Amino acid sequence: MSRIKTCFDRLKAEGRGALIPYLEAFDPDRDTSLELLKQMPEAGADLIEVGVPFSDPSADGPTIQLAAQRGLKAGATLAGTLELVSAFRTSNDHTPIILMGYYNPIYRYGMERFCQDAHKAGVDGVIIVDLPPEEASELAPYAKAVGLDMITLTAPTTPDARLKHILKEASGFVYYVSITGITGTRSASEEQLKTALARLRSATDIPVVAGFGINTPEQARTAASISDGAVVASAIIKAMAATFEDGKATSKSIPTALEKIRSLAAAIRK
Repeated sequence: MSRIKTCFDRLKAEGRGALIPYLEAFDPDRDTSLELLKQMPEAGADLIEVGVPFSDPSADGPTIQLAAQRGLKAGATLAGTLELVSAFRTSNDHTPIILMGYYNPIYRYGMERFCQDAHKAGVDGVIIVDLPPEEASELAPYAKAVGLDMITLTAPTTPDARLKHILKEASGFVYYVSITGITGTRSASEEQLKTALARLRSATDIPVVAGFGINTPEQARTAASISDGAVVASAIIKAMAATFEDGKATSKSIPTALEKIRSLAAAIRK
């Protein structure tokens, strides 16, 4: 059984949704991002999304764009991000890790090689923001061969007919992009989430998590109570980035990010 399924089965038995914080690899440097990654589970992360820095992150808002730029400046590559996950796995073999990124670096890396190396590093699933379902067949066989979940994205604008089509091959969980727009900008209302989740649950049996625009503990609690989990990215990155000096981490950077995660986790667990 995969780490993702094991995690969601456990949370279902506990009667709560997941907290899924996001970390941009190498932001603002490799060692800081690795140390934060290692401490996230104890702070309350149930699953963790690790962003692969990319020069043209078209789905991301200013906060994650800047984090990606810092990561690239620090030397981040796809291979380096996989090495980061591998280093994390030396002390944690149970927390699911989801890579979130864009198709170009994977295409350049080589799709079969990527899936094999991601699996060896300890990655459990991938979210490829700009890979449409119609093109996913280029990568899916290699991912399936090593047990790597390809996480499907859906949006408020996804028609019912297309929803059924793209969810046929969904695995791990479904990522519901709760707003039309880029990350970290605005938020969906509770009523909008309830309507959307009812529609998604009628189309799939696997867990559905909500992301984009979830910034506060209250929003995370609402999202995780309606869906199976809440993804929080920009709020954590923004809090940590406020502690940087000349773009570099300080003694306050990791504690500030962890405190933000703890506050989100506490709200979800209420």
